[in-house]
Amino acid sequence: MTELAATGAEAPVDYRTDPSRYRHWKLDIDGDVATLTWDVDEGGGLRPGYRLKLNSYDLGVDIELHDALQRVRFEHPAVRVVVLTSAKNRIFSAGANIYMLAQSSHASKVNFCKFTNETRNGMEDSSKYSGLRFLAACNGTTAGGGYELALACDEILLVDDRSSSVSLPEVPLLGVLPGTGGLTRLTDKRRVRRDHADVFCTTPDGVRGQRAVDWRLVDTIARPQEFGARVKERAAALSATSDRPRDAAGISLTPIQRNVQDDCIQYKYVDVRLDRERRTATLTVSAPAEASPIVLDDVLRHAAGWWPLAMARELDDAILHLRTNETTLGLWLLETRGNADAVLAIDHFLLDNQAHWFVREVLGMLRRTFARLDVTSRSMYAIVTGESCFAGTLFELLLASDRAYMRDDGELPQAQLRVSRMNCGGLPGVGGLARLESRGLSAQQLDAVTKRGDEAIDPRTAFDLGLVTQIPDGLDWDDELRQAIETRTALSPDALTGMEANLRFRLPETLGTRVFGRLSAWQNWIFIRPNAVGPSGALKVYGTGAPSKFDWNRV
Repeated sequence: MTELAATGAEAPVDYRTDPSRYRHWKLDIDGDVATLTWDVDEGGGLRPGYRLKLNSYDLGVDIELHDALQRVRFEHPAVRVVVLTSAKNRIFSAGANIYMLAQSSHASKVNFCKFTNETRNGMEDSSKYSGLRFLAACNGTTAGGGYELALACDEILLVDDRSSSVSLPEVPLLGVLPGTGGLTRLTDKRRVRRDHADVFCTTPDGVRGQRAVDWRLVDTIARPQEFGARVKERAAALSATSDRPRDAAGISLTPIQRNVQDDCIQYKYVDVRLDRERRTATLTVSAPAEASPIVLDDVLRHAAGWWPLAMARELDDAILHLRTNETTLGLWLLETRGNADAVLAIDHFLLDNQAHWFVREVLGMLRRTFARLDVTSRSMYAIVTGESCFAGTLFELLLASDRAYMRDDGELPQAQLRVSRMNCGGLPGVGGLARLESRGLSAQQLDAVTKRGDEAIDPRTAFDLGLVTQIPDGLDWDDELRQAIETRTALSPDALTGMEANLRFRLPETLGTRVFGRLSAWQNWIFIRPNAVGPSGALKVYGTGAPSKFDWNRV
């Protein structure tokens, strides 16, 4: 059947792609350097009604970028440095396409910003955990989201041709904020002085040449005739800091298979049931049915079909599909099935073998997938019954939830939880802490949980340890669960989104929590203000020649 969105007027978005379908990016591999060249097809927008001029981009362009980065991680493990550059003359990127933003629904704008944030955060994640370095070779003007992509790299090289600049022109030109972490990376990552940042972010023409270096907006500059040689020099220097293997053979990322129906989405390990009347989606993640010995050679033979990688890719796709295409299903019920011993065995194998490049990348995929839950503007309840498999890696689903309900009626098999080393820092959340630590348990509770090892935890013990919210018995289970669901879905989704973002991110604050907990909240609000999107708002009238009309009240 044709995949149709259940709600909203916009056609559904499919996040699956592969290099044979790229329209905007070209990936070249030369030894330990991968070059990602964007040459955006002006007529290749995800929606009709705008043209992607000057390497401006929309969600479709970023879907390809995300896929290309995945290919580098898994299919080209010998790559140590990714160089991002442009095929356009004297233009790196004009940033997010303004006309696309002007015509998009509010939800589309916010989801676009969130996905681009996650893609760029994923680059920094790969640099931190996997040794994959990134060099922005800005061979022309670099504006808005184009500069934000450069900011996510380990180094920025700007051509010094007396005209190419870096800029964040969103405030002066569009009445909105840089939507992909630009403000945060200026201050937190590049340590740009506050007054310099203030001037920079209100100057639409940006900063070029030596001043861009002096203000720490870029790392180095090079004249056009020296630019290519300097790119090679800096790529070699970054490669020397990486521990990615120089001679490993990659694995093929086979296409994600799914079956989308009106009320369900079915993958091999993930099943999504849609209840539009209740405005809920039930995501059931399945573990392997049996525990068996794990051998690295067998793992590499299974490659993309090995359970943790296959499950993470399917769950990642399901999260993105629901966030973008099912915006009214505000409560996700997270369930699990399968063999807990199998999950725990895989957890131990992953942690014991994480020095191997493939295992390390699988851990990265799991980490980034669960991080999507941390920043998803949906309420999440974990539902634990005797059929559940909330163990180790899958226990992270419960720890990412806003609440957990565990059935306690002596049923056979009895509901139980299983903690592994994976939950004690193996998969840190957006805030940098293990989710077990970020739950806010007391020191005594946290110590008691970690000391249990792989031992099963029954409902009463789970409640006493602070791992679950309620433990209704069999008589009250259906009624209490129904009331919890109905009460939640009756509340304002706007207020819930703000509340959840505040409650999920504990101290210490990180670049990631600042981007998603603060910047995204402000951008969400600004995107509905008339100064930006009203009939005479800056975003709406851009390019028409008409002046913006502002309500001058500060709110």
